[in-house]
Amino acid sequence: MPDQIFTYGLLGALAIALLIAAFTDFRHRKIANWLNGAIALGAPLFWWASGLSLYPGVTMQLGVALATFAVCCVLFAVRQMGGGDVKLLTALALWVPPAAFFKLILLMALIGGVLTIVFGGWHIMRRRKDRIAIPYGLAIATSGLWVLGTEPFALAGVTGTVG
Repeated sequence: MPDQIFTYGLLGALAIALLIAAFTDFRHRKIANWLNGAIALGAPLFWWASGLSLYPGVTMQLGVALATFAVCCVLFAVRQMGGGDVKLLTALALWVPPAAFFKLILLMALIGGVLTIVFGGWHIMRRRKDRIAIPYGLAIATSGLWVLGTEPFALAGVTGTVG
């Protein structure tokens, strides 16, 4: 039980970090490196606390994070994603199991599409000519929070129910 408390404490810290990321990206269109670093550095603690095996567990998490980073770097290179967004999504990939991460990506795309429409409409209404800055970290953080809220037992590696 104390291990589960520590595991859920780490998930709570991740949720707080995602809220901070969403707020700062919405407000300033920037996600701090220290925040992304803290999320990434918290993942090994989470792996240990949740009892994730080195193989295939940790190996799979690192593989998904590496693939995420590679794809996001291409999107960054063609100016479709910001650097903070790349780092946030990669750090989040270290925490979320592959099946849940796929759900996170789908939800992130849907939320990102809605954000693009809303911010695009706002941009047109204000008759702005400059480039639209979409706070995509908001979509990433919201999706991460959704996964935390809907699949906490899967993330924590807990089998059965808490009673």
